[in-house]
Amino acid sequence: MSRQKQDVVFALILVVITIALGWVLWPFFGALLWALLLAIIFAPLYQRLLSRIPHRPNLAASATVLVIALLVVFPLTVIAAGLVQEAAGVIDKFQSGQIDVQRWLVDLRSYLPAWATNLLARFEATPIADMVERFFSTLLQGGQFLARQILSIGQATLSFLLSLFIMLYVLFYFVRDGAALLGYLQRAVPLPPEQQHVLFGKFTATVRGTLKGNLVLAIVQGALGGLIFWLLNLGTPILWGAVMAVLSLLPLVGTGMVWAPAAVYLMFTGAIGEGVVLLAYGVLVISSMEYILRPWLVGSDLDMPAYLVLLSTLGGVATFGINGFVIGPLVAALFLAVWHMHLEVRRRESGGE
Repeated sequence: MSRQKQDVVFALILVVITIALGWVLWPFFGALLWALLLAIIFAPLYQRLLSRIPHRPNLAASATVLVIALLVVFPLTVIAAGLVQEAAGVIDKFQSGQIDVQRWLVDLRSYLPAWATNLLARFEATPIADMVERFFSTLLQGGQFLARQILSIGQATLSFLLSLFIMLYVLFYFVRDGAALLGYLQRAVPLPPEQQHVLFGKFTATVRGTLKGNLVLAIVQGALGGLIFWLLNLGTPILWGAVMAVLSLLPLVGTGMVWAPAAVYLMFTGAIGEGVVLLAYGVLVISSMEYILRPWLVGSDLDMPAYLVLLSTLGGVATFGINGFVIGPLVAALFLAVWHMHLEVRRRESGGE
């Protein structure tokens, strides 16, 4: 057998074995992905600890994992438990009829002033009234859908605990051996060093930009939204905070899709003070975080057009679930980087240097 045929056979074996391993590990894809992402984010902390205790990589990696568990895993687990409890309560209210979307819309209309009622009656035969009803109905039904998803996740307690254990276990090795693993990967990827530097740099910058920017901002806005819902005693503050955290991915409107209709409903139903407070809080506090925190958290890490960040994030979530929150922007960033390298090579080949 010629050398060329041997190389082809070996390449096929390598591809098949790699795909087979990916198939075997696929059930733990989420745990492995988040272990990798957290290892990238907290790599500077590990290096700082290792500089304080040189020649003790196991201790430095263990301390890093402990910090991650205290700062990230434990708080999210507590919040998830509260979400499951509130989601179960919301579903029970829907099933018992305590939450009736149609009745809420009828009540809202009965509180409208005469001029607004006449205006609605004038446009009743047009799609405008249907659009308003569909908006409020979709918003409430979306909350119910999210509640069911959270409840189904919470009920799979054993699977969640197993994934959590695997993530923390693998995270230790990703943190400790990250530099060595990156070296293996660089030797395996058949690209020039400068192109590898661009790709791996873009990968790391996108991960840090997405998690520091979008994820932290979503948590802050969701927490602020849940806080005001709790202070105004609007019910299920953790659930609606989670809804606002998800909607914070949408620029401009984002969390306003929750607090703005809620403020309007409060004002129309007679709770004018609470409605004004919620509206002012939403505009001045919740929405302002978008312009205060995002430039500081992201900086130039996520160097992509805003529309591409939005589309890739939504597309990633629709395709991969919660993991797509990072996968979508990551794919988009690598797409831009690869095409930029391709065009640069074409420019050089055409004598454009």
